[in-house]
Amino acid sequence: MLSPKKLKYRKMMRGKRRGVSSRGSDVSFGEYGLKATESGWVSANQIEAARVSLSRETRKGGKLWIRVFPDKPITSKGAEVGMGGGKGDVTNYVVVIRPGRVMFEISGVTREVAVYALTQAGFKLSVATRVVFRD
Repeated sequence: MLSPKKLKYRKMMRGKRRGVSSRGSDVSFGEYGLKATESGWVSANQIEAARVSLSRETRKGGKLWIRVFPDKPITSKGAEVGMGGGKGDVTNYVVVIRPGRVMFEISGVTREVAVYALTQAGFKLSVATRVVFRD
């Protein structure tokens, strides 16, 4: 799974998920892309599941670009732990997704295969997505 090698701070605040994505909103590398239509967090596990799904559907025939990286640490406290005692341990890493962000791109496959593969990968993610094409 993806996780950063080094962080400036070990734990991070939750933050806001307002606004739209201005960077990374165009299909830049491949021919087809998977674009988010709502905001949310996508975890490293979900990115890996989508990557596996894409590589299976394209039969490793096309080229794949992952345009997001989970660099935000998420903490949680154990079950049945009382209040107090500080912030919990880091359990997972997520990427903050805003509407308009292109998360995956593929090329080297037919249009039908690309649309089907990206749709299947979108089912693995916790945000609503749509398939976009390079103009």
